Amino acid sequence: MSKFVWGVITGFGIVLILCAIAVVAALSFRGRTPAVEEGSTLVLRLSGSVPEKPALDVEVPFFAERAPVTVENVWSMLRHAAADSRIKAVVFEPQGVSIGWAKMQEIRADLEQFRKSGKPLIAYLKAPGLREYYLATACQKIYMVPSDELNLKGVGFELLYFKNTLDKLGVEIDVEHAGKYKDFGDMFTRSSMSPETREVMTSLADQLYGDLVSTVARGRNKDAASVRAIIDEGPFLAAQAKAKGLIDDVRYEDQVLEEMKSRLHQSELKRISEHDYAANADPAISTGPNRIAFVVGEGDITRGSEDSSDADGIESSAFDRMLEKVGADGGVKGVIVRINSPGGEVVASDEMWRAMNELKKKKPVVISMSDDAASGGYYMAMTGDPLLAYPATITGSIGVVFGKPNLRGLYEKVGVSKEQVARGKFALIDSDYAPLTAEARQKLRDGIDAEYEDFVTKVAGARNRPVGEIRPIAEGRVWLGAQAKVNGLVDEIGGIDRAIEMIRRRAKIGTGEKINLVVYPGRRSVLDMLLRAADAGPEAMLRLAGLRADRNAGADGLLQAAGLGPLGAVWRDARLRIWLRGGMLRMMPFSMEFR
Repeated sequence: MSKFVWGVITGFGIVLILCAIAVVAALSFRGRTPAVEEGSTLVLRLSGSVPEKPALDVEVPFFAERAPVTVENVWSMLRHAAADSRIKAVVFEPQGVSIGWAKMQEIRADLEQFRKSGKPLIAYLKAPGLREYYLATACQKIYMVPSDELNLKGVGFELLYFKNTLDKLGVEIDVEHAGKYKDFGDMFTRSSMSPETREVMTSLADQLYGDLVSTVARGRNKDAASVRAIIDEGPFLAAQAKAKGLIDDVRYEDQVLEEMKSRLHQSELKRISEHDYAANADPAISTGPNRIAFVVGEGDITRGSEDSSDADGIESSAFDRMLEKVGADGGVKGVIVRINSPGGEVVASDEMWRAMNELKKKKPVVISMSDDAASGGYYMAMTGDPLLAYPATITGSIGVVFGKPNLRGLYEKVGVSKEQVARGKFALIDSDYAPLTAEARQKLRDGIDAEYEDFVTKVAGARNRPVGEIRPIAEGRVWLGAQAKVNGLVDEIGGIDRAIEMIRRRAKIGTGEKINLVVYPGRRSVLDMLLRAADAGPEAMLRLAGLRADRNAGADGLLQAAGLGPLGAVWRDARLRIWLRGGMLRMMPFSMEFR
């Protein structure tokens, strides 16, 4: 008990310190917006995940890092820069970018759009991989450090399977799913790809590799066959990349900036960072009487609680409340809902589907899908409103999956036993001490099949097609956006620009009229979070301070204590923890990482 009390006291102490820092920072930085000088060069540095939703902005002097720019920030900045007479050029410096293929397509299109302004656009690459190079091919010139390497070698996927490891540990996983492609649990029940998984992964690899080849060919003025042959020789030292025509020259950063200075006929290069320019966007371009809400739903879908709007992922309670607020705002002319989610809990995605359908009764809506809009992320979009995807958006995965661990063998190995007393035929259906009985499995199958039928029916209604046409393209299968368009699962291929064109038309806003794109949720400061946490009570303040009153128990504690290496990392994934505790999910069967 004393430890808990001291934990509470420590938690409040940390919160008070954070609050003091936030107040000082807010006062120090208020009104301090760096000016954009005439003749400036925008240095656009991208790294990390480039989120859709604005992250927590910690504007404290001794913190070196600032909140990352969002996809919408990049889109907005490059359009402002193209029309802003103060900006004469852009130097693009991506490094360590960790985004999906659809975001790559959006940002690359934004760079191409800026290039049409006629202003210089060059890329300077450091330790570039596939993502950085893909984006850089939109630029007029590409430079690298002489001693660097271009890690361009194609597209490949590796899938982890843990069945053999689990067998040794005495762990069994019961899995039931609706849809033959809904292979979310295969990593625990198989030791290799199923034929269905191999079919899907082969299709994705073909489509993405084809896009890589055609994009490089277009950007570097080569034919596709030559690019395929060149990629087969990768990765490349910088000199080799130059010899193959993949980059224009090898130089150090100061030499690149010196060249830009000479090109602009300046005695000193006037640089402005992406963060400073984002805070200085020309108000004549970014504001106006026509407010369009840009509502972002990003991450795994869970139910959450009323005080959890600052959590990672999409929590249905907070998201629904945000949609209600937007719908009630008389100044909002239309809404673009931007979805980037692989899915999540069945009930949470259904609650958000309901809220989305309520929103459409109040405002014109267009739905723009980012890297992922699969399973529950696709389900919530089934409103009948126009649906846009990028060619590489992970789409569909119309299916339901359930998983439950049986840890009896592991318990026995570590000397743990359980005694059970129950009343009710299925009282222990979710116990981790026994496998599913035949009757229990059928009970779950009935529920899963009902949820699947509901999913298929909602898709058919939203897409205005018979259920019989949806069934063959459902089955839990993942499609890329271009494939989804052919199959009628989305309306158009396009990104933020196309979504704005469509919402203009639906909201009856003329093409010559300026719009004010307002992002929901907005960028949050430490002070905002502290005030919300304080208003929500002690529990939320403790969460903010990083303290937890609960302790790992059962499956969580055993698997973490087992020190399972990669399996332990997989287990820490929130989606898997929810699923393996016995929940039904509308969840995409895999996540993709490009290297």
